[in-house]
Amino acid sequence: MKRIIIKSRFLPAAFLVLGAAVFAVAQQGSGTKQNSRPAQPVLSSGGASTKLSEAKPAKYSYEFTQPQFNIRHIVIEHDERGRGWVTFEHINEETPIKEPLELSTAAAERILGLWQSLRFLDSEENYQSPRQFPHLGTMQLKMEQDSHQRTAEFNWTNNKDASALVNEYRRVADQAILVFDVATARENQPLNSPKLMDQLENMLKRNSLSDPQQLVPLLKEISTDEHLPLITRNHALRLLKQIEKK
Repeated sequence: MKRIIIKSRFLPAAFLVLGAAVFAVAQQGSGTKQNSRPAQPVLSSGGASTKLSEAKPAKYSYEFTQPQFNIRHIVIEHDERGRGWVTFEHINEETPIKEPLELSTAAAERILGLWQSLRFLDSEENYQSPRQFPHLGTMQLKMEQDSHQRTAEFNWTNNKDASALVNEYRRVADQAILVFDVATARENQPLNSPKLMDQLENMLKRNSLSDPQQLVPLLKEISTDEHLPLITRNHALRLLKQIEKK
């Protein structure tokens, strides 16, 4: 039986939130979907006739599996406030890592807006396209509210909202795993930190982070952490300027 590791120390920054780059690039269209207004909670079957005050909070989850990938398994679970957990497993490692998750307001609005656009609980759509790409991994979306529950599984989809939702969750996972790796390097392997700053810069350029603004407090800490190489601290300062310009 696998043992879940839950770190008692919360990572710096308002955590968080990775593209399997192949899938994200292959299916990502115009980038992240922005909503100008906060998304309303998704209603259960019955739609408009259901009063918001009577609807129980919904639970959302995303799961990715590809045994041959470096990160072979990812699970993201959260509530309507964007709070929950991210769990991931590295290849050749038996023990999964479980970290607390808090989506930024902007990321939560995008994600909940996409769930609402899909009308997930009321829909019976099979999101799997006729074309099969199992080598890219299997995605699973799941939602629960009141007595209603639905799960959809696919490895490729032509539904633009389902594709956008998966890409949003991959950004969440990518950011969460990067923050975990940075925290690990700061504690145990400071000489690994320069390449992690390079990785962060590449992710910024590819728009593969859920919300770079969440990383600002972490980068400020890194820039003054004398346990880290000077090259890491200087790179963190440059990345801060890049994020602040956006």
